Amino acid sequence: MKEAKQNVQNMTSGNSLKQIILFFIPLLWGNLFQQVYSLVDSIIVGKGISDKALAAVGATGTLNFLIFGFVIGMTRGFGIKFSQSFGKGDIALLKAYINNAKKLSLFTGAIFTAICVLSLNWMLTFMSTPDDIYHDAYSYFIVILWGIMITVANNLEITILQSLGDSKTPLIAMIISSLTNIVLDFTLIMGLKVGVAGAAIATVISQAVSLCICFYKIKKLSILGKDNDEEKIEDGKLKWELIAIGLPVALMNSVTAAGAMILQYFVNLMGSSYVAAYSACMKFSGLFEQFGMSVGLSMMTFVGQNMGAGEYDRIRKGVRQGLMISTVINIPLVLAMIFIPDKLAMVFLSDAETIGYCADFMPVLGACFLALGWLFVYRNSVQGLGNTFVPMLSGALEVIMRLSVGFTLGRASFRGIAMSEVAAWIGAFVMLMITYYVQIALKEKITREQYQQKFAL
Repeated sequence: MKEAKQNVQNMTSGNSLKQIILFFIPLLWGNLFQQVYSLVDSIIVGKGISDKALAAVGATGTLNFLIFGFVIGMTRGFGIKFSQSFGKGDIALLKAYINNAKKLSLFTGAIFTAICVLSLNWMLTFMSTPDDIYHDAYSYFIVILWGIMITVANNLEITILQSLGDSKTPLIAMIISSLTNIVLDFTLIMGLKVGVAGAAIATVISQAVSLCICFYKIKKLSILGKDNDEEKIEDGKLKWELIAIGLPVALMNSVTAAGAMILQYFVNLMGSSYVAAYSACMKFSGLFEQFGMSVGLSMMTFVGQNMGAGEYDRIRKGVRQGLMISTVINIPLVLAMIFIPDKLAMVFLSDAETIGYCADFMPVLGACFLALGWLFVYRNSVQGLGNTFVPMLSGALEVIMRLSVGFTLGRASFRGIAMSEVAAWIGAFVMLMITYYVQIALKEKITREQYQQKFAL
């Protein structure tokens, strides 16, 4: 009863569809609120300062994905071990994994902060950031980079809670942090006229608020009490296990971001109006992705826990249900992207020509958006099974697809950039779908053979 009040949820038994939905809904709302303050940043920057200021923030988007995709991917990879040990019922192992994950996260965050702060000028220059937005892009992103440690710690705490089946506490944390961000946005940008750096300051502070809430909750969890059973487990071995499963997830995110940087490079060459249009389109794509991404993250926890418990039939059933949920929730978003792209663009933009660019770009994304949702389900399910290597390869495939289509179509037209994006989605989706079915079949075969050998003796 005590664990239930603390929102900890074991997903290895009971109604799987109900459990996935109950876990998914707070996760979705949490991710949406996280996107809300990103959208508010963009609206206030675009409407309160200028379209060029919005372009400056947007020009750092792929760099943001590259850097933070790595460190956040690493913590999510650690979460696979948390889920599996929790599903297995080995709490001492769970606590040992968490302690070692904290040490690795602290070290990685410190290294990334030093490297990225020192190389920001070079990165913006390499990206061919237009001269008229370069200063604002630097002012915004340097503040974000100084907050890397806070972001890493916050995402690790969220991952710990979600791995234990608690998606409600991260929701509360994200709501409060989002409201904090909105208030600070208005205060710093509209009131104090700090400029684009004000949006970055608001983002970092809001992440710190979320971190404090999640840290407090974890400290109160009874299953992570103060006994020291985890000290009997060899730290060095666990660190390597965490690195082995977390590093491929981190690299997958960064490799995927590298592909996005290629597209950003092509867009930057087109000029600041196209950069603003691309930024607005990707803001909406990022918002709409949260629906499918939340289903995917739900599957990582569900599959991870059931993998630890050896419940393979339950995994198959849960993945089918995840695909169904993803399809149903994404259909309205597909229709909006195809039929009212100009109306969506007007939320951020004022210039009619720039809005027209969005109207060409967004329907292409909408036509293939269901495949992106399915991609998230299969990718996270494969990772939940403990295989993070093939998802990493799928990130490399995305880069290849973006490169090949980008060089043939992306340099010729803005719509070609959109085609490069969806080609990457489809390629990775097919690869991960095949991997999932092969992987689950192999797991079931090994389990049957072990069962037969046990009773043969």
